[in-house]
Amino acid sequence: MGNVQILLRQHVGAPCEAIVKAGDKVEKGTLIATPTGLGANIFSSVYGVVEEVLEDRIVIKPDEEQKDEFVPIKEGSKLEMVKEAGIVGMGGAGFPTGVKIGTDLHGGYILVNAAECEPGLRHNIQQIEEKTDITIRGLKYCMEISNAAKGIIAIKKKNEKAIEFLREAIKDEDNITIHLLPDIYPMGEERAVVRECLGKLLDPTQLPSAADAVVINCETLLRIAEAIELKKPCFSKNMTVIGKINGGNEPHVFMDVPVGTCVADMIEKAGGIDGTYGEIIMGGAFTGKSTTLDAPTTKTTGGIIVTVEFPDLHGAPVGLLVCACGGSEDRMRELCEKMNGKVVSVARCKQAVEPKPGAALKCENPGNCPGQAQKCLQFKKDGAEYIIIGNCSDCSNTVMGSAPKLKLKTFHQTDHVMRTIGHPLYRRLTVSKEVDQLPNGK
Repeated sequence: MGNVQILLRQHVGAPCEAIVKAGDKVEKGTLIATPTGLGANIFSSVYGVVEEVLEDRIVIKPDEEQKDEFVPIKEGSKLEMVKEAGIVGMGGAGFPTGVKIGTDLHGGYILVNAAECEPGLRHNIQQIEEKTDITIRGLKYCMEISNAAKGIIAIKKKNEKAIEFLREAIKDEDNITIHLLPDIYPMGEERAVVRECLGKLLDPTQLPSAADAVVINCETLLRIAEAIELKKPCFSKNMTVIGKINGGNEPHVFMDVPVGTCVADMIEKAGGIDGTYGEIIMGGAFTGKSTTLDAPTTKTTGGIIVTVEFPDLHGAPVGLLVCACGGSEDRMRELCEKMNGKVVSVARCKQAVEPKPGAALKCENPGNCPGQAQKCLQFKKDGAEYIIIGNCSDCSNTVMGSAPKLKLKTFHQTDHVMRTIGHPLYRRLTVSKEVDQLPNGK
């Protein structure tokens, strides 16, 4: 293992402040940085020595021998232990969990996001299959802390094995049910989970609390249970490595990876890169960002994807359709540049709105699209020959209703990933958005 680089910003809010210095010996679970505002404690994920404390990270040289033992957090109320453990939303958003579940729901809902919506990732589903009971205990702790009367686990219907494990685990739980989701993107978006489970469509500016609910990622539940039962700080992460890998292009799942492990080390664990490649993505195909081999993983790193090489558009004019469900305009421009295209037109999905100036785009109704013909007409008028889209399954479907008629050749921002992992390209929607529920929600 190379040096571990632990970033001081791994969550929503302000960066943490280091409380260690170069030369300090640390153990797994040693508190090394604390919040300066909204944030969460950060712990060493290894036994070792602090080599450097930089403005944005703490660099630790791990000892050759690593023990399983860790420094426990101090005991307190369940909520205090969640806060002390430094747990954040581990599905990608990174909001401090102690703040989120510290809300009194007055008998509302804990909604579990087990959608694992990004194609190719599998660590959430594998956790449910291998650690079902502790995951359910994490849910029950959340319900207790936030005064929720009901827990609902939102999971895609295709994950039949995981669903069977869940059904067995909750068979005697009257206040915990399962809600089956269709296999379309983005069923894991927070407001999509609320809409699917509770039938309430929130405005882009509203939080799930407006529906008397809190949405929690299933790995976050695991870390909550570990903090309360084992006094374990949050210093490890489950993740999937997939793509152009010598070990094969199926998902390589790694549990309890030390936070701060570099991308290169994770790819090597999976077998190493197979020949030339297009790019490396940290996160998922839709919402992830390009990264480098020396980049460190964080509490929110879910996936590392090595892709095939990009097609060459030879300078052809390109229109970009930016969607709240996919990459930002900057990400779309980066992909266009990597494909050797020239941007001549940019449009937003008609449902993508800015909750406030400069904020990330939000979709008015995630996964349900009224059509994109007007945007395709704009691209044609502006002289585009190709369009790159970053839309959800339904938006991509509506684009394909008009783009071919206008002789616009379409690439989805995920195409290079889907081709790498053998997944169908996002074009026409063939999966029904309706899903039959299990009897009695179980």
